Amino acid sequence: MPVFTPGRRWQPPFMPFKREPFGRRVLAAVEKAIKGPLFGCRMCGNCLLQETAFICPMECPKGIRNGPCGGSTPEKCYVDETRPCMWYQIYDRAFKMGREEMLLEVLPPLDWNKVGTETWGDVVRQVRKVGAGKVVSGLVSRDPMRRAQTWDSIFQPVRQPEWWQGDAEYHAPAYSEPVSELERRLKAGQFVVTGEVAPPMTVATKKLVQNIELIKPYVAAVNFTDSPSATPRMSSWACSAMAIQAGAEPVMQIAARDRTRTGLQAEVLGAAALGVRNILCLSGDSMRMAPEPRGRMDIVDIDSIQMLWILRRMRDEGRYLDGREIKFPPKYFLGAAAAPFASDPRFQAIREHKKVNAGAQFFQTNLVYDIGGLETWLNAIARRDILDKVYILVGITPLKSLKIAQYMHNEVPGVFIPEKLLKRMEAAGDGAAEEGVQIALELIEQVKGLQGIHGIHLMAVGWEEIVPRIVTEAGLLPEGFTPPQAKEKPAKVGVMN
Repeated sequence: MPVFTPGRRWQPPFMPFKREPFGRRVLAAVEKAIKGPLFGCRMCGNCLLQETAFICPMECPKGIRNGPCGGSTPEKCYVDETRPCMWYQIYDRAFKMGREEMLLEVLPPLDWNKVGTETWGDVVRQVRKVGAGKVVSGLVSRDPMRRAQTWDSIFQPVRQPEWWQGDAEYHAPAYSEPVSELERRLKAGQFVVTGEVAPPMTVATKKLVQNIELIKPYVAAVNFTDSPSATPRMSSWACSAMAIQAGAEPVMQIAARDRTRTGLQAEVLGAAALGVRNILCLSGDSMRMAPEPRGRMDIVDIDSIQMLWILRRMRDEGRYLDGREIKFPPKYFLGAAAAPFASDPRFQAIREHKKVNAGAQFFQTNLVYDIGGLETWLNAIARRDILDKVYILVGITPLKSLKIAQYMHNEVPGVFIPEKLLKRMEAAGDGAAEEGVQIALELIEQVKGLQGIHGIHLMAVGWEEIVPRIVTEAGLLPEGFTPPQAKEKPAKVGVMN
């Protein structure tokens, strides 16, 4: 059992992509010999131990460097069930050490040019830059503030390179007028509904367009998932482009699982040029949930918080990640997922706070079936003073059967369905689908009364035809609603049967 990093397993260290000078190779060997047994060090060359309560975040099977994913639990990692969630361990230790506020700093992705090399040399060079005498006097000072400032003068430049410059501060959007209809309605104080349409698993788009036409009068925007459960479907950006042609406003989802930093920046430029104005950044389900043969499960290039940071700076500062200027920057309304039931509400509150600081302007939560638990999470968010900085849309899914309810409760990370609701679905028998609709309507009624909630995100999961009924019976029809014509012809958007 390692001294500082709990529950780790041996993982091979990264190898450098270049030949280092002899002195640095010796230093790297010494660093690996010491940090390996203590922290499970993989020699990523981008050490963050100071900020992660001395537990290496590279022990996370996903390689996430800014906090837990939506599947975090105190019991185990859902990707590798032989280990605890490393980020839960980091948060738990940080709270015990009184270092939880350090977790708010937006940390950079790996610089792969440094992977496999040592970090101690960077620290030594920074000490020389600050001045060895100044560092020694600062660290032995009786003034705790001076000691902290001296410590930060050494390690902050090491962990925050010039190309990233992450911090723990809130960054308000650099524009004032809404860039999308969804943002306009939220800013106007409307209680909005967004809906979700499942992208097709083939090139046939007739059903997709029909579902878009079906729900667009009832919602402010239509979400298109990005290969949920790590199972390929039609891309979110393609569905979003078709929605625009059909006269609906899309929310394009982007999963970090399938993106590199280059691919992310290129994709949002293209989406913005096509008229996409709402983007939802997600970590994405692990390949553990995918059908075989499975892709890589050990690392992501960028996580959802890093995605938000990159996209916010592209929009507000007109800069690529590498510092190049964007002559005509993209415009979009940035969103993120929130997981009220993933782990300890205190931990999730910091995670959501960090997303808001990084650039999230709205949240669409994971599925909510426990209003009491939602209120606990909201209170934790309120204590971090960010309720006035983000719009929150609560995720609601009507349960179609007991089997689906049990699957969601037992298998979907971050979803909790109270026993009383499961019993209601069981007792309903053949009428389970109707019971699921009634449960959804009851949940919506309770959510509408909660302070800090700005709308509903209705996820029908292949049951799109139920959306008009739920929105109507819940009293959530949008302002100026006009009932669609029964025989209205679908828009011509290049439909394939």
